[in-house]
Amino acid sequence: MTFIKSIDKRSNDILLYKLEKDFIDNPTLRDRENYINRISPSFNNINICFLDVETTGINIENDKIIEIALKVIKVDKSNGKILLIENEYQSFDDPHQPISMEVSLVNGITNEMVEGHEINWDKVTSILNQADIIVAHNASFDRAFIDRYASISKEKIWSCSINDINWLERGFVKSSQELLCIWHGFYYDSHRAMNDVNALIHLLFHHSYTNNKPIIELIKKSQKPYYKIIAKHSTFDTKDILKTNKYKWDQKNKVWWKFIDYLLIQDEKKWLKDNVYNGPFLGIIEEINLQDKYKS
Repeated sequence: MTFIKSIDKRSNDILLYKLEKDFIDNPTLRDRENYINRISPSFNNINICFLDVETTGINIENDKIIEIALKVIKVDKSNGKILLIENEYQSFDDPHQPISMEVSLVNGITNEMVEGHEINWDKVTSILNQADIIVAHNASFDRAFIDRYASISKEKIWSCSINDINWLERGFVKSSQELLCIWHGFYYDSHRAMNDVNALIHLLFHHSYTNNKPIIELIKKSQKPYYKIIAKHSTFDTKDILKTNKYKWDQKNKVWWKFIDYLLIQDEKKWLKDNVYNGPFLGIIEEINLQDKYKS
């Protein structure tokens, strides 16, 4: 199991600390007047909205949001330094249907906790409008829910802290947020929206990184278009090999596909020719606009 080199070790034990509070929750970072006085506005500054939703299930078409949390922070994208907390919001939302016991066991949210609560979507829209990019861990999931209720979301650039950071290159073989936090030396009360947001911020700005900071990598990749490679005309007997190479099944269009970086397109086409088509490339390559990344 991989841990960061700076983690606290004693004998054969790994010592984890609990993220009890928001680690950027200090008066200086909330004082806008102080920010204006001490830091000049710069093109290097970027507003990032970290977002998380808790839902009644994982069906993005039929399930509903039961809790939301957003936090916008201003970041110097040249060095990954947090400059200011711009805004934040959290709320329960009554789905007007029973929350299953399985869901409650995961996130601790009960029917009684959400009863009578309603998300202020005007407030959410106002906060999202402040953001240059929106970040979520598994952005495709969160975006599918947010796009339903906040039209501004569809105009924004979304970034994913799973796909837009090469965790494997950093030595981490899994990308679940809880595991990544543990491998970085801390744990938290997970699966509550604001706890997840604060933990994600703590992870991406983790003090163990002086170079190659995760947040810098994510910001840079958020500005690069993705390409979608579609293995059109692949035969049924190639489905397993496609799955092993991280292709996903599009039930609606009946094709296998995956996102890919521009620099890897030629290598991927060759892989498909050698392993799927056994001949000429028969697939399709589509460029995904920045605003359409992680859109369902």
